Amino acid sequence: MLASCGGGGSNSAPPTGGVAPTPTPSPSAPAATCALRTRQDWALAQLQEWYLFPALLNTGVNPAAHATIDSYIDALVAPARAQSRDRYFTYLTSIAEENAFYEQGETAGFGIRLGYDTINRRVFVLEAFEGGPALANGIDRGTELVQIGTQTVNTLMATGGPGAVIDTLGPDSAGLSRTLTVRDQSGTQRTVTLAKAVFDIDPVSDRYGAKILLDGSRRVGYLNLRTFIDTSEPNLRAAFADFKAQGVTELIVDLRYNGGGLINIAALMGDLMGDGRSGEAFGYVTFRDSKASENQTIPFDPQPESIAPTRVAFIGSSSTASASEMVINGMVPYLGGNMALVGSNTYGKPVGQVALDRPECDDRLRAVALKIENADRQGEYYNGLATTVANTCRANDDIGHQLGDPAEAMVSVALDFLAGRSCTAITAIGTRAVAERGVLAPQSTDSTIRRELPGVF
Repeated sequence: MLASCGGGGSNSAPPTGGVAPTPTPSPSAPAATCALRTRQDWALAQLQEWYLFPALLNTGVNPAAHATIDSYIDALVAPARAQSRDRYFTYLTSIAEENAFYEQGETAGFGIRLGYDTINRRVFVLEAFEGGPALANGIDRGTELVQIGTQTVNTLMATGGPGAVIDTLGPDSAGLSRTLTVRDQSGTQRTVTLAKAVFDIDPVSDRYGAKILLDGSRRVGYLNLRTFIDTSEPNLRAAFADFKAQGVTELIVDLRYNGGGLINIAALMGDLMGDGRSGEAFGYVTFRDSKASENQTIPFDPQPESIAPTRVAFIGSSSTASASEMVINGMVPYLGGNMALVGSNTYGKPVGQVALDRPECDDRLRAVALKIENADRQGEYYNGLATTVANTCRANDDIGHQLGDPAEAMVSVALDFLAGRSCTAITAIGTRAVAERGVLAPQSTDSTIRRELPGVF
């Protein structure tokens, strides 16, 4: 599978994968064991064959100096990472875990996405997922996490920052429980014990994911896509079918927490906004010279549900990465000044991964192997898309209102843009300093769900 893979979180959070077709790897002899050195040798061979930046691969790394395969892979790609071209985009993961997520949206956790505020040492729920234990216990967007077990969040943030909170919440293991003290937006505080459980992520929330917003006499289609996985397709088709039936031509596409996913789903989003553009290029996928036979042109392929939008406001943040950025960048040549990036600058991941598998060890190497460009061959947006999109409008994530609420700050500013009202441009492009606020996500992780859905627990 090719992955445009996600990448957001805080400004330093890791991306994950956007997936496209799986290239055919060169045949290799079956490994006798899954010993560390055997796995290291296999990873090196794959990267030597597929890595997009062969000149930035440190093949002189001593495998014996690394106690884990993950640290060895990190050392191999360190030169590219130093240039911000591979910020934890190349990694080893589990075939079984990744397939469960991409094919079904399956994960284990409390079913919440968390954000942090280092100035005030607080942690809040940004989003709660249907089917997860948290929402079933009345925990939703805007709820504050006050205490985990006997440790207050304020103390954890003071002593160890967001990382201490992440560690205290524990791994994504079904059955793992935590006693949480939470405070809702009315100020009511209570204590609840939650056990992490396996549930399926709904890519488009049934509560607020797709709807028609009224702005005066104007009808605006609102779509909030959580992730680009296989189960996104029926959700996206249903949303655009409704937009088309109601004559909507102005859209708000909310990708503020979307870390990426499958390239074919990103292409479908382009198709659904590409009525009348059949055969025109939505984008290009390009491999290293030795793998040029794998290169692809991604054409618009309009679907029965497709519309021809006249104006689009894309909501983004530093968690918006990879396949999300591919969609935004892909529409730039066609919408020009009739589109805007609303919120803050995006993560900056114009590259994607291929899946290189070693089934006997449940090893899947996600290796950066391709670059992504739009029809004008615009790519290289390693510092985010705010300088690529013609219009930008700054807005803060407003957890006092539900996602999709016209009064929510980012949605409100998006409506202003669509209506021709003024806004303030996004500034501080390319800043990579540690953020004072952001999605609660570790710098690097081997968890597929945390790569694609930054801040999810």
